[in-house]
Amino acid sequence: MKYFDYLKLVNKKIRIFLLFSFIFLISAPAVAEYADVILNRNAEKNDMRPVIFPHWFHRIRFRCKVCHFELGFKMRAGSNDINMIDILDGMYCGMCHNGQIAWSIENCSLCHSGKPGLKSGITGSNQTSGPGRW
Repeated sequence: MKYFDYLKLVNKKIRIFLLFSFIFLISAPAVAEYADVILNRNAEKNDMRPVIFPHWFHRIRFRCKVCHFELGFKMRAGSNDINMIDILDGMYCGMCHNGQIAWSIENCSLCHSGKPGLKSGITGSNQTSGPGRW
C-alpha cells in the first residue's frame, strides 16, 4: 500500500469516527450534570420542557458579577422569576442569547432540554452547601 493510500484510509476512519461521535452526542438524552441548574417553575406550566442551565459552562467563561450583578440574577437559587417575556425583552438570558453574542431564543430545545417532571434546583455536590441551598 502506498503512503498516500494509507493516509486516505486513515483520514476516512477518522472522519467516520468523528461522524459517529457527533451523532452520539446530539442523540444522547439531555440530563442535568454537576452544578447544573434545573429551571421548571414556569416551563411545564407553559407546555415546555424544563430548562437545564449549565452554570459551570457559563462560569468558566464569565466572572460571577457578569450575570449576578450586570444581568440581575440574584445569588440565591430559586429567587429569580425568569420567564420568556423577560428574556424576549432582553433581560436575564436574553441579554446574551440574542443571536449575536450567543444563539437566539428561537432555538428552544437548546435550553428546554430537560426531561418532563424534573424538579427545579441545583444538581451536584454544591446542593448541600452555600447560598444555593434548597
